Amino acid sequence: MNNNEIFPLVDEDGNIIGKSTRQECHSGSMLLHPVVHLHVVNDCGKLYLQKRSFNKDIQPGKWDTSVGGHVDYGETIEAALMREAREELGLSVENPILLFSYVFQSDIEKELVNTFLVKCIGEPVFRYDSEEIDDGRFWAQDDIEKNIGKGIFTPNFEQEYIKLRQFLVD
Repeated sequence: MNNNEIFPLVDEDGNIIGKSTRQECHSGSMLLHPVVHLHVVNDCGKLYLQKRSFNKDIQPGKWDTSVGGHVDYGETIEAALMREAREELGLSVENPILLFSYVFQSDIEKELVNTFLVKCIGEPVFRYDSEEIDDGRFWAQDDIEKNIGKGIFTPNFEQEYIKLRQFLVD
């Protein structure tokens, strides 16, 4: 993690209106910056989740989206999605579907989340980055729903899952 990384600042429609450092964006400034989330679903309708590393500055040790990351200044949403999937899971993404975008705000930041879905056959083994991720596995929707509100998922994932459910197949 580099606090001097430069992120684009955007309006709620995703139009770039400036730039700022990671540190400033995560300081409670509520500067809106874009991120990408990728949900990987297998042919049984199970959703792959990653367990965030305990080294992460935000929500360490919690289960979260398959892939998630910030968009760098000068990078497109699609390029950021491909980069993050490669870095976090060793995954080459083909034909991701943009499901929706929304604003998520926590105590320290405000993000424009661009949420994508990709389907895979079976349960592939991913090569995850141990600096970013402590564990990863496919979850049945019932198991996710039984554990919502118990503090094991990130608040962002729990909020996004409500919107995501309609796109998942049992």
